[in-house]
Amino acid sequence: MNDKPIKVLIVDDEPFARKYIRQMLKDDAEVEIVGEAGNGKRAVRAIEECKPSLIFLDIQMPEMDGFTMLNNIDEANLPFIIFTTAYEEYAIRAFEFHALDYLLKPFDQTRFAVALEHAKKTLRGDKAEWQQSLRIRELLEAIGAKTRFLERLLIKQNGRIVFLKMSEVDWIKADDKYIHLHSGNSRHLIRQTLHSLKSQLDPLRFVQINRSVMVNVDSIKELHTMFNGDHEVQMIDGTKFSLSRSHRNALFELLGKPIG
Repeated sequence: MNDKPIKVLIVDDEPFARKYIRQMLKDDAEVEIVGEAGNGKRAVRAIEECKPSLIFLDIQMPEMDGFTMLNNIDEANLPFIIFTTAYEEYAIRAFEFHALDYLLKPFDQTRFAVALEHAKKTLRGDKAEWQQSLRIRELLEAIGAKTRFLERLLIKQNGRIVFLKMSEVDWIKADDKYIHLHSGNSRHLIRQTLHSLKSQLDPLRFVQINRSVMVNVDSIKELHTMFNGDHEVQMIDGTKFSLSRSHRNALFELLGKPIG
């Protein structure tokens, strides 16, 4: 049994989130907080300098997200990971990265304690070193095998978890801090901005057509030219959306339609 404290690094671009985790760890004698980082680039340096055993890692960060950050760490320095994020759809990818755990913000002390205890047992176990080596190899293989764009979403619905393939989503509409995803006869609501989701989607499949709507080009039925020269997009489910002039060229280029 190793009695040395577990070295922990907290990585999150939100100062309040870092403070929240620090507060929950402050009275734990088995843990030593060796540093904090507010973005992926600083986290890479902190890992090299502090060599933590465990990271609480936010996924969405400016400049370099959590997944990209992991791919910039030498295998020998790669610690165990507990992902933290406000977006539940990242859960699938986080577990594909063989994370120890996944904390969905806002998480409470009870849920945090479960994740921390899991990490302690893994790190304190007799086979911890072997397990870590195995997880590192699996993690790096998973990173190398990842596709660039989001393929699935994990959505909580009526007390169950729904796996939604992005290829089956017909259109997406923003509503303040939420977005509605329409897939055939199914409707889903998730807390995320259209801008953040757009950055994860394949631009050859999904295109933004106005300020609040993105569509799957394979689900477009018709384009209508209006009397004033504007256009309307009709989806296969019958829904119609206006095509803003600022997004018209992107759609036409993707569909191969001449501009003019």
